Amino acid sequence: MLGLMAEEKELGSSSSRLVVRTFRHRVNTRGFTHIVDLTGEVRADVARVGVHMGHVLVFVQGSTASITTIEYEPGLVEEDMPALLERLIPYRQDYAHHRRWHDDNGASHLRASWFGPSVVVPVVEGELVLGTWQQIVLIDFDTRSRTRTVYVQVWGIRK
Repeated sequence: MLGLMAEEKELGSSSSRLVVRTFRHRVNTRGFTHIVDLTGEVRADVARVGVHMGHVLVFVQGSTASITTIEYEPGLVEEDMPALLERLIPYRQDYAHHRRWHDDNGASHLRASWFGPSVVVPVVEGELVLGTWQQIVLIDFDTRSRTRTVYVQVWGIRK
């Protein structure tokens, strides 16, 4: 992954069966509907915590990026998703946001609000409950490259 760094904070004692840990990842993106697969990092965070049963929250900070799930394959992430979103919420449209703030990322805000900033995935027997072709992804919609901050919060019961 591009520029991924993690910071970890733990709530509660390390011997407690109930645990909550938060990881902070920095992800370098290109903007313009750049999609980054986070699944491996989220799995690694869950494994580091040792949760047997629980949940993981994946959240991106900011109003021009989103977290969702998709089958992470080139046709979908490089062509289909950007083409669909360009038909629904085009970058080059005249948005009131542009006139109000004298910038160019009105579509970025609208796209991000459509998907939302987070997903919650169950953890059962220490594994993420995802479909065979389902990955957790960050989508950066901004009109420039960014370094995004993604929080992964794991909570649950240790075995």
